[in-house]
Amino acid sequence: MATMKDIAKLAGVSTSTVSHVINKSRYVSEEISERVNSAARELNYRPSALARSLKVNRTKTIGMLVTTSTNPFFGEVVKGVERSCYHKGYNLILCNTEGDNERMRGSIDTLLQKRVDGLILMCSSLEGERIDVFEQYPDIPVVVMDWGPMLFTSDKIQDNSLRGGYLAAKHLIDCGHKQIGCITGPLVKHQAQMRYEGYKRAINEAGLTFSADWIVEADFECEGGYDAFNRIYAKGKLPSAIFVCNDMMAMGVINAAHEKGIHIPQDLSIIGYDDIHIAKFMTPSLTTIHQPKYRLGKAAVEALLNKVEGGSTDAQVVQLEPTLVERSTVLTLN
Repeated sequence: MATMKDIAKLAGVSTSTVSHVINKSRYVSEEISERVNSAARELNYRPSALARSLKVNRTKTIGMLVTTSTNPFFGEVVKGVERSCYHKGYNLILCNTEGDNERMRGSIDTLLQKRVDGLILMCSSLEGERIDVFEQYPDIPVVVMDWGPMLFTSDKIQDNSLRGGYLAAKHLIDCGHKQIGCITGPLVKHQAQMRYEGYKRAINEAGLTFSADWIVEADFECEGGYDAFNRIYAKGKLPSAIFVCNDMMAMGVINAAHEKGIHIPQDLSIIGYDDIHIAKFMTPSLTTIHQPKYRLGKAAVEALLNKVEGGSTDAQVVQLEPTLVERSTVLTLN
């Protein structure tokens, strides 16, 4: 493999001149620059990314941890992260935690040992966890996406789930529904709790009553929505509408309702949350709360690189606002 010394010998210049030309670290005349570049091409020279990273103490690499899920929400966020990294000239190393706490900690340790410039974490198991390894790498910036309180310093990018839950229930109320159920995510998770709190706020504001039979906790997966609807159905009379706290569970609800001959939205209105890409292609297409997934990913990269490239060192929270997407699963009552 050709080295800078080989280029210097062929071009008839010093090694330091070759370095200045290749790294663009100092002005070199056009004639000499051309000789150096011509020699580099002739020798098929490729600069060492490792050597350069050691010299500038930067690898141009970002590590990202995500939890396992069948929910395409995560893939859509990762797409925003990866594309933003590409446009900024950074590489992305993606690790899957499989929802395992030890694997999560091991992956964080591995990424830090590989000298990534920063970390983006999107793992629900992080909530309320203290990650001791961060104390060994105090200069590595961390951005946490879409989860609750952390016991370490980081920027945070999140969706306003309280507002989103309120918008969902308020839309059902505005469409004339007075008997409104809710299938929540795991209420130990901050975002699930906030969506449920938003639902309760809208119900209270409208002076409607809650029925414990119509409020069920589930797991943010299709099977969880399917089972949650069956539990509501088994208790007797159904509400006229249900706020299902993510689109994956809403798909499970619609499937379970279809098996029982319940028509959506004629017999039961459904509103989801996330606006995953396939939501508009369901039958009927799903009314939902749009979470800005691509912008979540883009904002995470921008916040991280602001720290990496010498911006503010203070921890910041960036909150993106959800919006209502009206489709075909909510019936307007007279």
